[in-house]
Parts: sequence; structure tokens; C-alpha cells
Amino acid sequence: MAPALEDGEFDNDDYYSLLNVRREASQEELKGSYRRLCMLYHPDKHRDPELKRQAEQLFNLVHQAYEVLSDPQSRAIYDIYGKRGLDVEGWEVVERKRSPVEIREEFERLQREREERRLQQRTNPKGMISVGVDATDLFDRYEEDYEDVPGGGFPHVEINKMHISQSIEAPLTTSDTAVLSGSLSTHNGNGGGNINVALRRVTSAKGWGEVEFGAGDTHGPLLGMKIFRNLTARCFVTAQCGLHFSSRGVRPGCTTMLARHLDKNTMGYLQWRWGTQSSMNTSIVRDTKTSHFTLAMQLGIPHSFMMMSYQYKFQDDDQTKVKGSIKAGFFGTVVEYGAERKISRHSVLGATVSVGVPQGVSLKIKLNRASQTYFFPIHLTDQLLPSAVFYATVGPLVFYLAIQRLVIRPYVRAQKEQDLEKHRESSASDIARKRQEAESAVLLMQESVRRIIETEESKMGLIILNAWYGKFVTDNSQKHERAKVIDVTVPLQCLVKDSKLILTEATKSGLPGFYDPCVGEEKSLKLLYQFRGVMHQVLSPEGEALRIPKQSHRIDADT
Repeated sequence: MAPALEDGEFDNDDYYSLLNVRREASQEELKGSYRRLCMLYHPDKHRDPELKRQAEQLFNLVHQAYEVLSDPQSRAIYDIYGKRGLDVEGWEVVERKRSPVEIREEFERLQREREERRLQQRTNPKGMISVGVDATDLFDRYEEDYEDVPGGGFPHVEINKMHISQSIEAPLTTSDTAVLSGSLSTHNGNGGGNINVALRRVTSAKGWGEVEFGAGDTHGPLLGMKIFRNLTARCFVTAQCGLHFSSRGVRPGCTTMLARHLDKNTMGYLQWRWGTQSSMNTSIVRDTKTSHFTLAMQLGIPHSFMMMSYQYKFQDDDQTKVKGSIKAGFFGTVVEYGAERKISRHSVLGATVSVGVPQGVSLKIKLNRASQTYFFPIHLTDQLLPSAVFYATVGPLVFYLAIQRLVIRPYVRAQKEQDLEKHRESSASDIARKRQEAESAVLLMQESVRRIIETEESKMGLIILNAWYGKFVTDNSQKHERAKVIDVTVPLQCLVKDSKLILTEATKSGLPGFYDPCVGEEKSLKLLYQFRGVMHQVLSPEGEALRIPKQSHRIDADT
């Protein structure tokens, strides 16, 4: 388990990396590595006062790492909190007499308490802003109607509807939550709003209930109730009932949905709705890592339809998705297709083209920013015009590519560089200390490395000719980027034993004689070595274990 560091904290003292052992290393492995480093750094082996002083510092650091990892309690705290936990927090939380298992249980309990405290302070705001645009004048206009009208040569685009909604949650206890929501709507100059208050209680691990009160000039007062219940491990049911009070009387309504896991990735739903618009809906939803498929059918008054949709998920960093759907019923037929993509850490942008009879052609643009949604439905034409379909498809794509290249990418790149610069500034003193320790370690290794090389040469064993660690310039790197590497030939040769070099998956910057030359950037270890008189070469990424020599690293004579 990696040390649990807070965001932005820099801890370059990885005890596992310093001793070059696995995180699951046994006491025998720890003791063997410790003895070897003691022989290298023991102060009594050096007569020069400066070297003796440097050896004492490194010897103490190795001894501290061994003391922590060889003691089960200290090791458990270090695995959970990192080095800072050994100084204050770890021993404040647990008693020394406790076992590693009890320490981890105590840590998990405190984590749950911290989550509950965060819950008390969290409002979980959610909001949506929808702006409807009528752009039919772009395609459905008649030129003769504008011949005598000043400015008639310009198409008229207007906002014909708008909807704003917002909700916040206020946890009252660990099982009770109050939800406050409100909305405002306007359409062609007519509008209204409403406000709702809901009280939700988690009754058990299997269900919860909610009571809702509302008021507004759109639907009048509202009294509703909602229940959720797990029937089995694979089946649950929800029921929602409400009463709308208005000048026309009381309008009751009820909706019930039964859902069941058909398999690991497939859900089946059956829904009944009773009220002014009664219907029965059944659907099957299959969601996998690479796709999302939905098949639905509804019988009701006034709408009955069948719908099928498919979404493909690309396995890239931007979480790109392309989707398409077809929906046919008494109201007509609608075909939709579109895509969405992550444009920043917290933002997802999507666009959908809707083509239908008799609805016409529309373009829907949606931006999700954290918990806020911005939706822009743009109605282009009431008719099926090929030109409207073409511009609705190509226009957003060209606009997105231009914005991506001119705005988004430069902004994200600048943000990353800014964050990286802050990280470097905050860790500058630690890097300087590690660099000094690495340089001192290399000086202390010289005599041992000379003996190791003589031994390996006598049996044509493993000789490290050159080794570099850091960020390398590749063909895909930008032109202004430069390599940021350090020479680690001596430290790696010092780790050679019996013609073998074994590095664990721990951070390589923590190895004796190493330090991080490029904080926050991807690093690799490049080796050129000789074994049995044959040249070998390997490039090992950070965080991967390495074992040499290997036949696959061999350099052909022609190369």
C-alpha cells in the first residue's frame, strides 16, 4: 500500500526504494539489503573527514528506513500515512501496543468519521441552464417577404425559451437529508417558477424514503412521496406518488418502476405511470466498458413509441463517445446522432443532431461543468432540408476543432505548466537535499564500484557502461523540450550482485545515488550494459520492476 499523501505534498524519502526492496518484502529481504548498504556507508570505512561526515548522514538515513520497515507497527503506519505519520499523526491515532491489523482497522474507522464530517459540510449543488434558440429563419425564410423590409436581408435568430433550475442538499444527520430545489421557465414571453423542499431518510441498507412539498405558479401546490427498496441482491423497486392542487382541482399521479440485473452489465426496467398521462414502459439497458445500448418500448396516452440507441466509448484520455438513436411512434420518427468529449478536467462537451418528421432539424449542444449543466437546443428548420443537416453536422465539428486548437489546448497546457511550476517551487528544498545526498552517495560508492567491476570483468559478468535517469527527448516530444537526465552509472553498478541487477517497482528516484531531475514529469531509466562481452540496451519506465541481464536486451552486431 502506497503512503497516503495529501494532494500537492512532496515526500521523496521512499524507504522501500532506498533499500531497493518490494513493498511485500520479508524480514530476511530487508535485513540482506540493510547489511549491504551498511557495508557501503559505514563511517568507519572512510578516513577523509568530509567523506566520513557524508557517510554518517547516509548511514543514519538507511538505519532509519530499516528500523521503520523492520518493525510491524511502524511499517503499518508508514504504509498508511507515509513518513509524516511516523512523526505525529500515526502515533497520535493508534497505540504502540496495537497490531498492524488493528492499526489498519483504526485508520479505516477514522477515515469513515472524516467522510461523515465532510458530508455534514457538503451541499452537493446541482444546476441546469437551458436556452432554446429559434434559428429557422436561416433555412425556412422566403426572400420575397423581405424585399421591402429594412434589414430584411439578414436572417432573424431569437431566444424563444429558457429554463433555470438549481438544487442543494443539506445533510441533517448521517441518515437524514434535506433537499431544496427551484426552477424558473419562460416560453415565448410566458413563464413561471416553483420551489420544492424534500426530506429524505435512509431507513436501512436496503432502502430510503422521501417526502416532498412544493409550490409555484406553474403547477400549483404539490405534495409527493417517493420510496426506494432493494427487493433482492439483483432487483429493486421505486414508487412515486404526488398530488397537484390547482384551480381545476386535485390531480393525482403515480409512477412505479421495477428494475432487475439480468447479468453483470445488463439491466431490465418495467415502469407504470398513472395519471393525466398514463403509460407502460419497458426497456433493456446494457452498459459495458466500450459501449452503451438501450432498447425501449412505451404504450400510453398520448405517446406510444419504440426507441433504440447505441453509444460507443473510445478508450482514450478524453473519454470520447459517439452515439446514435432512432425513435418511432404516433408522433412521428426521430433520428439522432452525435458525440461528446472531455475538454478539461471537469468539463464535458457534447453535440447532437436531431432529424425527424414532423419535428424538422435541430442541433443540441450540452456542456457539463462539474455539477452544472448548460443546454442549448437550436431549432434550425421545420422541414427535412439537406443543407440544414449538413451545417448542423459539419458546423459544430469545425467550430470544436478550431476552439480545441486555439483555446482549449493552450489553456490546458498553460495550466499544467503552472501547476508543475508550483509543485517544483514547493519541493525545491527537498530536491536540493536529495541531490546533495545522491552526490555524496556516489562519492562513497567509488571504491566499492571499482571492486565490483574488477570482479565482474574477471568472469565476463555484468558491466554497466552508461545509465541515465529522467526525461528523455523522443520523436513525439515538442521541439522546445530538452532532455532532463542524470548519470546513474555508478549507483547501478554498485547494486550489481552475482552478475545480476534487480530493481523493484518502487520509485527509482529513491534509490541510493538517485534523485528526481524533473519533478512531476514522466521519467525512465536507460541502460547500456555489457554481459559476456555482448552489448545490451534497455529503457525501463518509472514504476516498473527491472531485472538484467536479459536476452531480449541484446544489441545485434548489425545495429
